[in-house]
Amino acid sequence: MAVSIARRPAAGARFFILTFLTAFIFHHSVAETSTGASASQEQPHRRFEYKYSFKGPHLSQNDGSIPFWIHTGNAIPSADQVRITPSLRSQRGSVWTKNKVEFEHWEAEVTFRVSGRGRMGADGLAVWFTSAQGLDGPVYGAADQWNGVGVFFDSFDNDGKKNNPAIIVVGNNGNLVYDHQNDGTTQALGTCLRDFRNKPYPIRAKITYYKQTLTVMINNGFTPDKEDYEFCTKVDNMIIPKEGFFGISAATGGLADDHDVLSFLLFRLTEPGQQPPPVESEIPKEEKDKYQEEFQNFQQELDKKKEEFQKEHPDVQGEPIEDLYESVNDREIRQVFEGQNRIHLEIKQLNRQLAMILDEQRRYVSVITDEIAKKGTNAESGQVEPASQQLGSVIATQQEVLKNLNDLRNSFFESLKQIGSVQHQGNAGGMGSYETIQHFNDIKEHLHVVKRDMEHLVQRNAQNPGDKVVKCPEMPAMPSCLSTVHFAIFVVIQSVLFFCYIMYKSQQEAAAKKFF
Repeated sequence: MAVSIARRPAAGARFFILTFLTAFIFHHSVAETSTGASASQEQPHRRFEYKYSFKGPHLSQNDGSIPFWIHTGNAIPSADQVRITPSLRSQRGSVWTKNKVEFEHWEAEVTFRVSGRGRMGADGLAVWFTSAQGLDGPVYGAADQWNGVGVFFDSFDNDGKKNNPAIIVVGNNGNLVYDHQNDGTTQALGTCLRDFRNKPYPIRAKITYYKQTLTVMINNGFTPDKEDYEFCTKVDNMIIPKEGFFGISAATGGLADDHDVLSFLLFRLTEPGQQPPPVESEIPKEEKDKYQEEFQNFQQELDKKKEEFQKEHPDVQGEPIEDLYESVNDREIRQVFEGQNRIHLEIKQLNRQLAMILDEQRRYVSVITDEIAKKGTNAESGQVEPASQQLGSVIATQQEVLKNLNDLRNSFFESLKQIGSVQHQGNAGGMGSYETIQHFNDIKEHLHVVKRDMEHLVQRNAQNPGDKVVKCPEMPAMPSCLSTVHFAIFVVIQSVLFFCYIMYKSQQEAAAKKFF
């Protein structure tokens, strides 16, 4: 009798050690997979190409031209941006690089604003890479039947399917006529629905062409974080001309928007292991000396103008301070957008928490399934383990899931409080419009639905956890064949293997840190 009592704690300890080792190996395997994936997919080398880029604050020169770029149509360059088309009807404009791009892989970052007074806009904006400059035409202000690729930011719903604003990728070999009536959906290689009109912050688009794969990433304009990109679309096995021109065009129709491009930054991508050509080898010495001389002359003229201004205006100290205070309307709009930004970030955090909970549930289910299979095998061979350990593990798992769901529900409550506070501020100020209030009511209603679903899930999982004990199969009353000596030897072997694995992982992590 004493032997059987001693064997039960031994079997329980063996089950606990197996569970701990399984969880530990699972977490380390996930870490190894992510580390291996990041190591195998090395990022290409990026080099900024100033001859194919523009940005403020000194974007245009005194004569209205853009260095290394040409503008046509109704495009209006200024110091901080290029207005491709103003908010007038039937306008077309574009900007194109003067020189051809001769490198194979590239990445373009475009920052722009599309703003208008109407609920709908027209027609849209396009980013081009074509073998020839499409200075004027019917496709968003550029030429049709192009040879290359165009990324279209379409804001007008031509086909009436309520699928705009949208971002569409269309390729052409020079023979295809763009399908305006269907918004290019019959010719689209990739598309995603994104509303890029009238956003509080500029829209940022990152277009990458690397190893015959075109990827479009979008920053939605609700956050000042410049690196908060979301995946839009990807086109594999895409072949475009090796040499071509970059361009940005826009057009308006019966409706009109302001299409403003704040910056266009181009980067050359080089595969890992390949040394990119030095910058000095691409600029002739005569041209370099010429630019240096022009810069020095410009600097001298600027210093002279500063001295003359200080002599004529001795009372002015430095630059004038513009608009230190914000109006009530500006403050209310800023608070509304900040509240929406917090809601957006909170929902993203909740999405990550739900993904973690699902991963934990899958892991626990797999561990319990394996243990039940092992117990069935042991039962057939004459070895039986008590069911109390298994039931305790299941109950502990359910309690952990309930805790995570309660944290999730508390996060939703915080979101509801933030929405209520922002909406109360908008109503108290008297400046909020009916559309803003309706928008907040819709968000609040959706969050209440999610809250009710979460409470229903918590109540269903919290109803008498002891009921699940009845559903478990009864173990046959057979004595265990494992002796105390065998169990001690098994524990020692597992401990030695565990410490060897820890030392091996420590060495691997120390070796991996040398590369960072």
